[in-house]
Amino acid sequence: MVINTPTYSDIWQNCLSRIKEQTSQEEFIKWFKPIVPVNFDGTTLQLRVPNESYVYHIEKHYIPFLRPIIYQLFGQKTRLRYSIPNHVEPAGTNSYPQGADNTTISKFVAQTDTANIKNPFIIPGIKKLEIDSQLNPNYTFDSFIEGECNRLARSAGLAVAINPGNTPYNPLYVYGNSGLGKTHIVQAIGMEIKQRHPELQVLYVSMNKFQAQYTAAVLNHEVNDFIHFYQMIDVLVIDDIQELSGNKESTQNAFFNIFNHLQLAGRQLILTSDKRPVELKDINDRLLTRFRWGLAAELTQPDFETKTKIIRHKAHKLNTEVPDDVVVFLAENINANIREIEGALSSLVANAAFLNKKITVPLAKEILKAYVKFYQKEITIDSIRSVVCEYLNIDMATFDSPKRTREVAQARQIAMYLCKQHTKAPLTTIGAAIGGKNHATVLHACKAVSNLMETDKSFVQMMEDIERKVLAR
Repeated sequence: MVINTPTYSDIWQNCLSRIKEQTSQEEFIKWFKPIVPVNFDGTTLQLRVPNESYVYHIEKHYIPFLRPIIYQLFGQKTRLRYSIPNHVEPAGTNSYPQGADNTTISKFVAQTDTANIKNPFIIPGIKKLEIDSQLNPNYTFDSFIEGECNRLARSAGLAVAINPGNTPYNPLYVYGNSGLGKTHIVQAIGMEIKQRHPELQVLYVSMNKFQAQYTAAVLNHEVNDFIHFYQMIDVLVIDDIQELSGNKESTQNAFFNIFNHLQLAGRQLILTSDKRPVELKDINDRLLTRFRWGLAAELTQPDFETKTKIIRHKAHKLNTEVPDDVVVFLAENINANIREIEGALSSLVANAAFLNKKITVPLAKEILKAYVKFYQKEITIDSIRSVVCEYLNIDMATFDSPKRTREVAQARQIAMYLCKQHTKAPLTTIGAAIGGKNHATVLHACKAVSNLMETDKSFVQMMEDIERKVLAR
């Protein structure tokens, strides 16, 4: 019986079949179909490509998913070598452009022996370095709402995620007040890098945690191990770098050694702060200089459009439908950071569920005044009179006249009810401003409106519409 051993050309065809499953048809036809296997000697797979741009594009964009396919079919120690037609090279040089990966498919496969390295994120005794990135999987670019307030940081962050360590944004310094999404955006960058470049070691750590680890390393005489561990990270995300201010010289020196080593090695650094770099105090000048080498991207308060997107996104996560008028009301009246906007909406949804009520503007205003501060103009008797007349199509002269038709009388009652609900004016003042009535008439009007709202759904809808317009003024 004769067994046919597959040739390297046959194996490469199997590779192409798997590559085709993980790329679009356009990508496959453009970047992989033209590649021809030239030779395989058991360790080096030589591929002929049309030109140098193919090498750079494949190395930059496709190596993370191409590597495991080649390892599985050709062997774990396989190296790639590229041949370019009509490309004359000096004797003794390799047949691929400078910068192409020629050691193994990835320089990250053959790792340094880490048996003696103290890793603060793993159990002592584990020889293989397996780092928990400390990233929150809920913080992704998909869940980060883009707006004018954060567009620069998001765009730069995505560029970093695509090509970490190889952009002008190193370090990427994201700053802004608390609650604007700094932690979210930098963790989203980390999550995206892990997805695009699974071979890279990504680590997120707060500066307070870094300081605590360093203090423990000093007490245990393990400072060198501590620094060595951090110098092995490919993408280091430090949150709240301003906490480094005022620290001991030794702590700042340790961080400088780590920062400097990573940057010189082409690793990616991402920092967050509540201050711009020039505002940081009591930090070594050599560190401050390096913070300014990359890009400083500011996060600002979200504008109206961004706030409406945030509210709708949060409502979707809560599986709750929030009416458009309530979304607009919240966006217009809550002048707060993103964290407080989301918290206020969660409170509204929870209270509406517990009270078994519809989510409306009046309910939002009533419930949320205990949670957030509303920045709206003062509601006056005159503004209420104007809204009621405009909505019911009654001119102001008729409203103020002695006329007592049903439409006019009800308009006055509605106005009195809303004045009692939304102004601090005494009943006598309300009555005097609406038809020259006394406080007893105002009380009667409020009771009449309340009774109608309990029995007439169409009247309730009309009152909600008018009240929304009053609140929007």
